[in-house]
Amino acid sequence: MPRRANLSARTRGRIAARTGDLVRAAVADIEARHGWYAALSARDRASVALVAHGGIENFVAWLAGDEGSAAHAQDIFDAAPPELTRSISLAQTLDLIRSVVDVVEAQAAHLVGEQAAPAVREAMLRYSRDVAFGAAHIYARAAEQRGAWDARLEALVVDAILRGDADDGMQSRAAALGWGATAKVAVVAGTPPAATGPAGDPAFVLDHIHRTAARHGLQVLAAIQAGRLIVLIGDTADALDDAKALRECFGDGPIVVGPTVPHLFAAGRSARAAISGHTGAAAWPDAPRPARSDDLLAERALIGDLPARNALRSRIVGPLTQISGGDLMRTATAYLETGRSIEATARALFVHANTVRYRLARIAELTGYDLSDPHDADTVHLAVRLERLKDAAAATPR
Repeated sequence: MPRRANLSARTRGRIAARTGDLVRAAVADIEARHGWYAALSARDRASVALVAHGGIENFVAWLAGDEGSAAHAQDIFDAAPPELTRSISLAQTLDLIRSVVDVVEAQAAHLVGEQAAPAVREAMLRYSRDVAFGAAHIYARAAEQRGAWDARLEALVVDAILRGDADDGMQSRAAALGWGATAKVAVVAGTPPAATGPAGDPAFVLDHIHRTAARHGLQVLAAIQAGRLIVLIGDTADALDDAKALRECFGDGPIVVGPTVPHLFAAGRSARAAISGHTGAAAWPDAPRPARSDDLLAERALIGDLPARNALRSRIVGPLTQISGGDLMRTATAYLETGRSIEATARALFVHANTVRYRLARIAELTGYDLSDPHDADTVHLAVRLERLKDAAAATPR
């Protein structure tokens, strides 16, 4: 059987002269066999035709080359826009190559005659193998470039949210990452894994998060900022539950989930709460992992978080002061300052012990804080003390 370099110039010329017909036949074959082609835009369909045309022209040039030289897939894709690798997948590109091969094989005898047809068929099979490997390399390189670009965009979006610069520029970057219409966003703050070995490499950490998120069907953005691992979870129905699914991606130490906000522009509020909670969590070593930032209001208030202090006042002091003429506030204060004893509280307030029990139940119902729980009791006690400081400051002459 003739080697490819021994195919005559006349044979190669006959193939080249039919390039247009072969391209049309290949595109028709793709359209008939693969539904993805019809879903492409007109521009992308034209680009696919350019690739098919380049493939056949390159095949003719390859036939004239030295035996053993490889086909250069990049030459085939040069005529098409670089974005084509985003529009069609590697598998779809292999569909395209297969259609070109099938068309050339089917028409070989008609193109060059029965005697030269076997050589053309063998040459096309060898050529298509080289092109397929080359296409895989092109897609792998494009994926690496997209991955690096997406990682930079991701870091910029997270940084803008942490700095409070959620402007239109941030929104356009987020849209490029598929977050243009994302709602129900929560921010999770934790410690990255130890910086020893590959598991501590930032690229590995972020890739691990994305793989884990994909496994659980979560939409995330992530970055390592100022020694913290920050993860944004989008379209979340239960941010705490979602954070539990990502727990394995964090290093030792607290993991804190900020409140769920309606959209990305408001994510800074969730981020500030999560970071504040992560900082203050050292004061509560037994905190759940992950914990809600709202569960750490007392710890956040201790480090000077003003929103946390305001939340303590609105959720605890306000309701207890306004209900029953302040009886609940007095009961809470007496209970917390008499060793958390129902009997001692009853004596201090000159009421029956059952009245104290009833009021403690009402306090839990109104505020969500159960004074029989040590951490809840500490949180309410801190709220009471902060209110006293506020009252004292207001009464001090200036």
